[in-house]
Parts: sequence; structure tokens; C-alpha cells
Amino acid sequence: MLYKLDKKDDKIASLDPLPFQGLPLEKELEDLLAQNLFDVLFEESNLMPIFQERAWQEEADIYALNRAGDLVIFELKRDGAGGGAVHQAMRYCEKAGHLSYEELQRKLRIYKKDDSLNLQDEHRSSFELENALGHSEFNREQHLMVIGSASDDELIRNVDYWKSKGLSLNFVPYRVYGIDGAFYFEFFSLPYDKHSNPAHRKGVIVDTNLSYDADSIWYMCENDRVAAFGDIKGVIYSLGKGDIVFLYHKGRGIVAAGEVLREAKDDDEWDATYCDLKWLTPKPSKGSDYPAMAAWQIREAMGFGFFWARTLKVPYMNIEESAKLLAELNKVLSPEEG
Repeated sequence: MLYKLDKKDDKIASLDPLPFQGLPLEKELEDLLAQNLFDVLFEESNLMPIFQERAWQEEADIYALNRAGDLVIFELKRDGAGGGAVHQAMRYCEKAGHLSYEELQRKLRIYKKDDSLNLQDEHRSSFELENALGHSEFNREQHLMVIGSASDDELIRNVDYWKSKGLSLNFVPYRVYGIDGAFYFEFFSLPYDKHSNPAHRKGVIVDTNLSYDADSIWYMCENDRVAAFGDIKGVIYSLGKGDIVFLYHKGRGIVAAGEVLREAKDDDEWDATYCDLKWLTPKPSKGSDYPAMAAWQIREAMGFGFFWARTLKVPYMNIEESAKLLAELNKVLSPEEG
């Protein structure tokens, strides 16, 4: 529940949530949910997204894999969807349960727009597995997540009913509020609300977008920025002044680090959101060879690993951990100074 603090009357008053259906930006909110599900709303979930709904197709909204290779299926529902929404989501789940390894790999390639991707390798790398899963280990189990309005009692009753029958099904509620002409979104992630406070200084490993555009890293380095692009660009708003960011280049490792100087801005020409940086390490130059701190070196230095299948790698680091990683990174990037 979202509450209004009334200092004048020394009381707390709850705010009335608005129905999702009928809001001016109804479809836009659905899209924002889908695009930010893993990097913002489920910021500590170790899930690897592999596919998103296509228009006019009988598919759930988002499909992801967990560490064990199980398929996690997300279905987003508007207010007033009712009990029938659960049956629809269950049909999607049943259909997805028959997807072969080859079909999952094809979906990943479509989602990533890269026909050369190998699902086994991507999954092993994302979860830092010593050995890749076998083909038969993928999609042995399916887990259904229904995201819907906290006020949709019929939807909640139906989720509870099927969950009591042994179905791997969870309900994730949200509320939307209108305050002074603006809309506010309240989301409750599982297993409980566990989010990093964006006001606290932190360290974040940020992907350089190599899978989609090899020039993205040069956009960042040449303009002294950290950035994200396209549908996922909004994750940069999670960064704040004073945060330490580490640029992670897929297949190489961390290639540079910098301190965020000011709040995020948009660059429409590049379809990007960015923060200006003050470099804390040497930065790569286009056309020249450059060192990198590999994933195994990062784990060795920190004593723990990161989930690599995200734009913002989790877990986030506190400022002490960030300083530790920065010191080790400088030894790799500038060995003569170490």
C-alpha cells in the first residue's frame, strides 16, 4: 500500500489505487513492465530472459530460464482480467512445456537478434556454471508467474486455488496511483520486496551492449558515459551521482570503470539513456588492443560471482566492495602501476 504523510494533521492516510484498465498509458505501462521486469522490478532474480511476446501470437508475455534450466513464464494482466486470465496463462504454460531445446534456442536467437547464439553456452555463461546443461535438462519443469492488479480479487482467488492444487504458480501484485496529475506505480516482487536503495552509493557492473551493437562501447568511451540502449535503456535511471560503474564487455570482462557525475539523460539520436562519467581507470581506445578483467578474475577478487545475463549485473556492490574491485581492476588494466 502507498500512503500519504499528512504532517499538518499528524496522520497517515492511504491513497486510493486506480484501475490499470482505462489509464491513458495502458499499453505503455504493459510495455514498461515487460522491458524492465528483470533489471528493475526483479532486480535480484537470477533469471535469463529468452523470449518476449510477439503481436497476434498465442504466447505469454515473457519467457525466462532459471539456473536449473526450468522455464519461468510471466503473464501480465490488466485490472479486471478476472479468473479466466489464469486459465489463459495455464494454456500458455502447457504449450511452453512441449518446447524442445532447439525451439528454445530458436526463440533466444530471435529475442537477441543473433542467429549464431548457442543456448547451452549462453546459459552456462550467464549462471557461471562449471559445465553446461545437457539438452534434455532444459525445460524439464515450468513455473508460472501471473502479474496483476492487487485489487483483482477474482484473479487472486483463482491463482490461490490452482496453487493449492500443486501447480507451480505465483501471483505478483501491483497498484497504480494518480497523484497531482501524475501516475505512480507500486510493485511487489518475490519473495519479498528486496530492492537496493537508489539513494545509497553503490557499485554496478554494466553491460556494454556488444550482443546488439559493437559500437556501443565506443559511444560510451569516446563520450565519457555509461549507457543503455533501446527497450532496456531505462535501467540507467537506477544509477545515481557517486555510483561506481564497471563496463563489462561480453567475452572479455571489465574493461574500464568510472564514477557517475550526474543524473541520467536521454540521447534520442542513439535511442539511449546515459550518465556522464569521470574515469577511474584507463579506458579502451577504438582500433587498439586493451586489457580486461575476466569473469573468473572478478569472482576470485570478490569471493562471489555475478549474474551476467542482465544489463545491470547483480548483485550490486556496496561502496567498500566497489573500492575493492576497483583496486583489483587497476592492477589488471595498469599492471606497471600495480
